[in-house]
Amino acid sequence: MNNHVSSKPSTMKLKQTINPILLYFIHFIISLYTVITYIPYYFLFETRQEKSNRIKAKPVNSKPESAYRSVNSLDGLASVLYPGCDTLDKVFMYAKNKFKDKRLLGTREILNEEDEVQPNGKIFKKVILGHYNWLSYEDVFVRALNFGNGLQMLGQKPKTNIAIFCETRAEWMIAAQACFMYNFQLVTLYATLGGPAIVHGLNETEVTNIITSKELLQTKLKDIVSLVPRLRHIITVDGKPPTWSEFPKGVIVHTMAAVQALGAKATAEYKPHSKPGPLDIAVIMYTSGSTGLPKGVMISHSNIIAGITGMAERIPRLGEEDVYIGYLPLAHVLELSAELVCLSHGCRIGYSSPQTLADQSSKIKKGSKGDTTMLKPTLMAAVPEIMDRIYKNVMNKVNEMSSFQRNLFILAYNYKMEQISKGHGTPLCDRFIFRKVRGLLGGNIRLLLCGGAPLSATTQRFMNICFCCPVGQGYGLTESSGAGTITEVWDYNTGRVGAPLVCCEIKLKNWEEGGYFNTDKPHPRGEILIGGQNVTMGYYKNEAKTKADFFEDENGQRWLCTGDVGEFDPDGCLKIIDRKKDLVKLQAGEYVSLGKVEAALKNLSLIDNICAYANSYHSYVIGFVVPNQKELTELARKKGLQGTWEELCNSCEMENEVLKVLSEAAVSASLEKFEIPVKIRLSPEPWTPETGLVTDAFKLKRKELKTHYQADIERMYGRK
Repeated sequence: MNNHVSSKPSTMKLKQTINPILLYFIHFIISLYTVITYIPYYFLFETRQEKSNRIKAKPVNSKPESAYRSVNSLDGLASVLYPGCDTLDKVFMYAKNKFKDKRLLGTREILNEEDEVQPNGKIFKKVILGHYNWLSYEDVFVRALNFGNGLQMLGQKPKTNIAIFCETRAEWMIAAQACFMYNFQLVTLYATLGGPAIVHGLNETEVTNIITSKELLQTKLKDIVSLVPRLRHIITVDGKPPTWSEFPKGVIVHTMAAVQALGAKATAEYKPHSKPGPLDIAVIMYTSGSTGLPKGVMISHSNIIAGITGMAERIPRLGEEDVYIGYLPLAHVLELSAELVCLSHGCRIGYSSPQTLADQSSKIKKGSKGDTTMLKPTLMAAVPEIMDRIYKNVMNKVNEMSSFQRNLFILAYNYKMEQISKGHGTPLCDRFIFRKVRGLLGGNIRLLLCGGAPLSATTQRFMNICFCCPVGQGYGLTESSGAGTITEVWDYNTGRVGAPLVCCEIKLKNWEEGGYFNTDKPHPRGEILIGGQNVTMGYYKNEAKTKADFFEDENGQRWLCTGDVGEFDPDGCLKIIDRKKDLVKLQAGEYVSLGKVEAALKNLSLIDNICAYANSYHSYVIGFVVPNQKELTELARKKGLQGTWEELCNSCEMENEVLKVLSEAAVSASLEKFEIPVKIRLSPEPWTPETGLVTDAFKLKRKELKTHYQADIERMYGRK
């Protein structure tokens, strides 16, 4: 039940249409060039392939259930970045003293905002942004110190909860550092959560103070403030909101600047504040939850420090020359960990958003520059959904090229794929063919970090080739402080998530129902268990769930039962091959991995998103599909079908045509007959975190999708 389709170079090559004689001549020139450049390369450099073939992790003993550790931590797991820095305030103090006047957090100024009317009558807000303005380490430290002191003046006590419900921005990180300094327990909530989930998180944690933005206060919080009875203070990070009268009695709205001023004034009469301990809670992070209400994960200072210690070890030459672009939700453990890694190593962090990331992004006015063009980052984190989107957009542009340009791109693409598979570089292709594509992300990216969900082999290889950099695919959960595995930069194999980080160890536990055993040949398989100091304290006010997912071994080490199924390659790298929750038994007894079906089909240009569905009362799989508007419209034109977008998506004829394309792709991906969807529903509306059908990391929320499409499920399974 492997979720990964074959990733041999030959199966991922692009098809070219070129005169066979001309093609033969071009291949001759390429072969000649390869031989000439290979000779000095062979003698002067150790190839990427040789590095990639090294053993990266080993079992600590010969038993099948043995844990695997990185070869760099066989004698003991790493837990601290810098000696004596066992809490996050100490890590920041160390970085502040070392990089005092260096630039740390950058934000672009808004020069102008305009409303742009679209052809369909909708109005989009467009912005023209200026240069990045920077705060130094010293600036951030002073602002955080004053803000923490101001919160203390408002009645915030050490070891009590304070919530942040805000978009990713510099003020988010300043507020977090203030909480770490003063030992306030930071409750993080996704900015895209719905009202009931926000109310649940705020009431469960009994917060009296919340940090937010003007926009979220107006659009999300205003309607639910009355449902959070303990709330006393709302702090807006970006100035005073326009209206005050609508808030319940007893709730006061402050600006962040006013709270900082209050703290600065009080700092003059300095009183020592309570410092955190390594085992104190730093963050209660509410997961966006692919099932049910979000759960609060309690993450201690020592958990986060162990996690970022492991992550930093996998990024070579990390330091002051690096620039990181921050745009993913800081309420997500991937983004928070990545930014803390950068902050502790002297890197600059420039803030962005998915709507302003590139020149072509939805909020950037045509002709003005997106954030990557201005910032030119060297490091970037992404979730697979964003990488899949980049892949599809670039490939659509390639298909619109002239025949000569398209074939030149395809020849270079296939040539580079061959060279990568042998561990060699292609400097001429990088410079002359892929420079324009690389420029989409600023042109300086040296490492893309991917997490949050599995990345398809096709997309990973595309990013390697076109952006001329390694894709560090990682695996971790909120419950493991985001840390688990990350691939090494010279490992260009696809479909793997790398070896265990130096802060943790991983073992595989037998799962009999799924047929996975750690004695399986040729590779041990089973449920992934993560152990180490990065494994968190459990779920807030949920002892039963904590006991189900966490345990301590005889040595006192905490372990997390992830619910994911993996296998170890001989070099110690992990593959995610299944998920316990995604396994469904059909009426006839066959087991279907829904994730495997989706992974095989989601990279089709016709598909923007797909959710497979099955249950034990029926003998076949069905699917909900968000089609690509451009591709579906073109398919309809070819088949002589007309109508509005909604009419096309609701058309039985279009469902059948899309189903034919899916079935062909499923056969090519070697899906079993019982795994191939028999019926589908086309959805005219995209699935976004705002719809509540996917998480902030764009993972499918199966329960919500099932409820949303219940009528279609009954139709497709023949019940009226």
